[in-house]
Amino acid sequence: MATRVALVTGGGRGIGRAIALRLAADSLAVAVAARTRQQVEDTARAAGGGALPLVLDVTDAASIAAAIERTTRELGPIDVLVNNAGIAESAPFAKTEPEFWDRHFAVNVRGPYLMARAVVPGMLQRRWGRVINVASLAGLVGSPYVTAYTASKHALVGFTRALATEVSGRGVTVNALCPGFTATDIVWSGARNIVTKTGKSFDDAVKALAELNPGRRLIEPDEVADAAARLVADDTTNGETVVLDGTAPAAKGVMR
Repeated sequence: MATRVALVTGGGRGIGRAIALRLAADSLAVAVAARTRQQVEDTARAAGGGALPLVLDVTDAASIAAAIERTTRELGPIDVLVNNAGIAESAPFAKTEPEFWDRHFAVNVRGPYLMARAVVPGMLQRRWGRVINVASLAGLVGSPYVTAYTASKHALVGFTRALATEVSGRGVTVNALCPGFTATDIVWSGARNIVTKTGKSFDDAVKALAELNPGRRLIEPDEVADAAARLVADDTTNGETVVLDGTAPAAKGVMR
């Protein structure tokens, strides 16, 4: 089988970095994309094998077009798209201003739509492709103080299901990963906010967030990367949400 080409957005750190490294270890040619040049270059070096660092803003159609053109020119047509770029900010609903709301939808929903719109037609033409959207447990349940984030991740799950139905039976699958609180900068930032507002220690704040997961522990980025790798290898799973909440043995996740 010819080398598959993967493009991972938000690939400079956290879950995106773990996915990029895992796919590279599985012998895919990987383009690592994010807004911060230093982060994507560091991840690409760690991935080795000619991984391609890309500076990409998923809210900018011209930036997307340039990144896809370069990936196709240097690595080949994109077979695997991992829409991982996202933002997660909290605010009481009364303080959730329209700009705050729009920012979440621009990155967490419009970005994956623009990316998929650019690469899915080629996947269908070649009759093989994988779109993996990194959503969240917040895409399946509701939580206070994160209405914009929760609504955007619900929208991403809905987008996943609708697109999966449209491409079904044509060699392309579209699925969503839904991790709970994960050991990444987003959780560390949330813990620091808790410290500021409550006076708790940083460790106690992290523990409080971990215990919000059903498994009462943080998810590791490598667990999400393992789930992504399984979806790349899986020809049949389509339109599913893979829940990673710390309860499944060996972090295999639960399909919903």
